[in-house]
Formats: sequence, C-alpha cells, structure tokens
Amino acid sequence: MFPRFTVAGRFPLPGATLSVTAWLVSAALVALSGCDGGPRTTSDGGPTVQKDGPAGSNADSGGQRAAGIAVTIDPALPAYAPAQGVSGTITSVGSDTMNNLMTLWAEGFQKHYPGVKVEVEGKGTSTAMPALIAGTSNFGPMSRPAKADEISGFQQKFGYKPLLLSTAVDMLAVYVHKDNPLSGLSLPQVDAIFSKNRQLGHPDDITTWGQLGLKGEWEHAPISLYGRNSASGTYGFFKDVALGGGDYKDTVKEQPGSSSVVQSVAQDRFGIGFSGIGYITSNVKAVPLAEREGEDPISAAAGSGDRYPLYRFLYLAVNKEPNKDFDPLRREFIRFIFSKAGQEVVVKDGYLPVNGAQARSALQQVDIEPGF
Repeated sequence: MFPRFTVAGRFPLPGATLSVTAWLVSAALVALSGCDGGPRTTSDGGPTVQKDGPAGSNADSGGQRAAGIAVTIDPALPAYAPAQGVSGTITSVGSDTMNNLMTLWAEGFQKHYPGVKVEVEGKGTSTAMPALIAGTSNFGPMSRPAKADEISGFQQKFGYKPLLLSTAVDMLAVYVHKDNPLSGLSLPQVDAIFSKNRQLGHPDDITTWGQLGLKGEWEHAPISLYGRNSASGTYGFFKDVALGGGDYKDTVKEQPGSSSVVQSVAQDRFGIGFSGIGYITSNVKAVPLAEREGEDPISAAAGSGDRYPLYRFLYLAVNKEPNKDFDPLRREFIRFIFSKAGQEVVVKDGYLPVNGAQARSALQQVDIEPGF
C-alpha cells in the first residue's frame, strides 16, 4: 500500500484517507494556485541520463531501496497504449529536481515513439513559466506551485491560466554526512540552523553541532550549510515551510543543482543541506524531522509516519487552451506519465507515485479521457 501521512494545512499524500471528491477539489486548488540548475540534454535516439542524478539513476543508491520507501503502483493505473501520429520534439524547461524524472519519462516514451526528439533543460523552477510564455518549451516541470505573478504573466499573454498537473510526490530531506550521529530535528531547529530570523520560534541561533546534543569531535564543530540558489523551487519551498518565510543565513553555500547539495554534504563531515529524497546516496543520511518541538521525528526514508513535515508535489505546467485538444505529442506524453509505466519511472527515480484517482483527475484537468 501507499504510505499514509498528512500534514496540517497541506494536501494529503497518495494513500492518505481521502474521498475522490475531496481530492478533486484539492487538485483543482493546486492547479489554480498554480528550482534548480542543470544542463540541457538533447536526444534523437534516447535521452541522456545524468550520472549525478537522483537515486533511481545513481549506481550506489538503488532507487527506491536507497530512499528506503516500500512502494507499490496503484493497480488502477492503466498500461500505456501507444497511439498513431505522434511526432515532434518534447522540450522541457524548468526544475532541476525533476530533470532526471523528465529525462526518464522521455526515455520510456521514446520506446513507443523512437522518432520523437527530446530536449530537457533544468535551470530552475523559475525558468519554467517564462519558457512556456515564450513558446520555447511545451512542458514546464516545477517543484513548487506557480506564483501569482507567474500565473498573471501567462494569463496576460494567452487570456487563460496555465495548468499544473501533480505528477509525483517528493519528500524534501535534510541531509547530513553518513557518519553524523544526529537522530532527528524539529522544524524550529532546522529554522534556527539555516535562517537569520528564526520565525518558527527557536530561542537560539544554532551554529555548532554541540547545540544539537552531539558530543566528542562534533561538540564544538561549526555546522557547514549547503542549499539551493534562488532560481530553485526547492529554495522557495524550504524558505516558506522550514524557515517560516524567513531569510537564509549568509553562510549558506548555494549550489547549482539538487545533486550538488547532496555531493557537498557527502564530502563535508560537518555539513548539512536540503534536497529531494530522490537524490539520497549511500554517503549521506536523511535526518528524521518533527513539525514541532517535543514531537517524535518522522523519517523521510521510512515513509510510514503520520506527518512528515516537508512533503511536496512535483508539478508539470502546460499551456492548454480551453476547449481545444492537445496536439498528439503532448496528449500522449501526459497519458504516458499517468500510466502504470510512467509512475513506475517515478518510483525508480526515488519519488512517490500518484494513485489512480489522482491520475484520473490530472487527465481530466487537460480534457484527456482517462479511460479507467
């Protein structure tokens, strides 16, 4: 079964107890409410998967086993059935967190349509909407909901709003070196480590590992901070949720991509950073987190608790003109993402899949008949 946990004030995860009607309302709100830096990959015969990508593509991490998540695909999801007349180029511009996910989806899609070309550019969630507006992409992966100014800019250009499809679930992890004995953190402690302002109420600025109860060589060691740059959706999500909207400390070493954060922590014994759970490797560990002081911390890797504080959906923004059908390329790529094969890619890449009701809702958002 899917992991079960909810977080106050945010949408339930796949597998949480939820009526289909309630989920459809939630999905609609997400779409209406509605990063990261990696290279562009191009392909005529198959996308190039980055070697430093998430768990699913990393040799030493083993995909879902590395993330420690026992996940099954909802049997309601259909097998993908190819269509006729599909050609062209999939052009994806946006989230670095989703760079490998988009590449792996495209790779699976090309098995059915070998003539389709692929371009994937992951320079940050903030680049997704401008590329859609400019017409330089046909898909905009985003690791956060669209901002009001992004939606209004799109609407000014086209006269209607963009649509955001919830394609997968990521648990944003706080990583430390594999030898670090830290057993858990509360969000107020995370805030006091990374933020100048301590909006979540922790009384002290936390700068050494000893302040978190570590002894021996760790007690007086300064905490070395790693994070993302401001173009990243991950940067914005962590700022809003983990820092209560506060400002990052000037000592945070901004990294160009999700995997760069994890690699930096792996090489720094006294380091700490944040990135998606799909980027975990054997050289780091994800620290269990509690939403409040005094609560038992929940492991992102276990996926079995009732409320992991830093979960988020991974979105795909699209330009869908009302009352007009998608071209065959975009229609079929979206159908592939929400098929059994597409969600198997999600699990392979270290993330959590959507279930049948959520996939059906996403397809209906863009006027694609689900057929299941």
